[in-house]
Amino acid sequence: MPARDPLSLITEAFTSLLFGRTETTRLPVRTSTGQAQAVYLPTAAPGLGDSGVIIGREVYSGKGYIYDPFRLYGQQLPAPHWLVLGESGNGKSALEKTYVLRQLRFRDRQVVVLDAQGEDGVGEWNLIAQQLGITPIRLDPMATLDGNVRLNPLDPAITTTGQLALLRTIIEVALGRTLDERSGFALKVAHAYVNQTTVDRQPILTDIVERLRHPLPEAADAMNVHLEDVRAWGLDVALVLDRLVDGDLRGMFDGPTTVGIDLDAPLIVFDLSHIDRNSIAMPILMAIVGVWLEHTWIRPDRRKRIFLVEEAWHIINSPSVAQLFQRLLKFGRRLGLSFVAVVHHLSDVIDGAAAKEAAAILKMASTRTVYAQKSDEARATGQVLGLPRWAVEIIPTLTPGMAVWDVNGNVQVVKHLITEAERPLVFTDRAMTESSTALAEARALTAGDGPDDDERDPFEAETEARALSFEKRQGVL
Repeated sequence: MPARDPLSLITEAFTSLLFGRTETTRLPVRTSTGQAQAVYLPTAAPGLGDSGVIIGREVYSGKGYIYDPFRLYGQQLPAPHWLVLGESGNGKSALEKTYVLRQLRFRDRQVVVLDAQGEDGVGEWNLIAQQLGITPIRLDPMATLDGNVRLNPLDPAITTTGQLALLRTIIEVALGRTLDERSGFALKVAHAYVNQTTVDRQPILTDIVERLRHPLPEAADAMNVHLEDVRAWGLDVALVLDRLVDGDLRGMFDGPTTVGIDLDAPLIVFDLSHIDRNSIAMPILMAIVGVWLEHTWIRPDRRKRIFLVEEAWHIINSPSVAQLFQRLLKFGRRLGLSFVAVVHHLSDVIDGAAAKEAAAILKMASTRTVYAQKSDEARATGQVLGLPRWAVEIIPTLTPGMAVWDVNGNVQVVKHLITEAERPLVFTDRAMTESSTALAEARALTAGDGPDDDERDPFEAETEARALSFEKRQGVL
């Protein structure tokens, strides 16, 4: 055994005197990876499985992140509904669109989108609809009445009870208060008479307004009151419905449902981009479209359906509309419906007039995706949703495309990945970022000024031009 260095001996003696022990040299150990993995603490929670739609990559583990409410429903997910939160510009829109495009690769999937965002004079889902060969259902009170799309709240496809509930909701949203018993009686009597006497066509709102203005003596006799009293009770109701018939909202709900709306298409887009998002019209539209779809679209046919609503605070922040959608969520779960609500700020709804209804809807959303928010907003969101502290602290630091995913308690930080084929379809801030040169190139290609004009599809040319513009801005080219 070789002689030891005197300095090492002194150091060892000093260490033994100070700590009562000396450091030992450990010999290497040969083992297997199966045994050695117990030595290292896990760095990320387990994923959600490998069956469904790929979203992106888990940030901490680097694994692919796969999510599908229909595959997870049951043991891992008590409800298929999903809440998406975050400030603008962080990737909510891109996530929604790629999620829908990837879901539609399954043959048994069908999606309805309420598109409330406008872009280039059309809804921001217009490009995707065109790519799939689908014409959006554009609801526009300023459109020519003869060519406008209509949805009839009194469509015979909706049950009589559903029609009355929808009429009450429309009126309560417009009035900003609950309908009193007298006005409710006047509406019920008018609705019953119109349904009983209109047999050769669809009843329409004009029939209800006319009957409210001119109630029948039998209605007054049944309640032992004067006829003028019944007319006065229904006056406010008639004025609200008249706005849909002959006011600023006319042309959308004042006639029979437009023939030819394809409810069997894989994607159905309701373009609400021409409606003022801050007006009372938006929650009324949400209520009418939601109930109309409940009775005409959701069927027990084993198809998996996704109902995606942008600007969903119009639903969650209105007690009457929230109650209708709360019933839709409960009903839809039995028939394979996943409701996706997109909201900018949770504070928009938790302190609003529909706090109770909002809490019930949030409770049904077993999946919550939170994009970047300011620190105070993140703390409030974390408290309402019950997120762990580490997730709340991360939310303000998230970069665009990254989000905290909470799937029934399984919390992960996920980076959303977009393919090159999807990028030109989901990019929605062109007005802020595209140069005039890029726009000119897109218009030129769309107009047919390229070298192969006769063989190019205009949509393909425009998509290619926008993708080229995006790559130039990102420094790819």
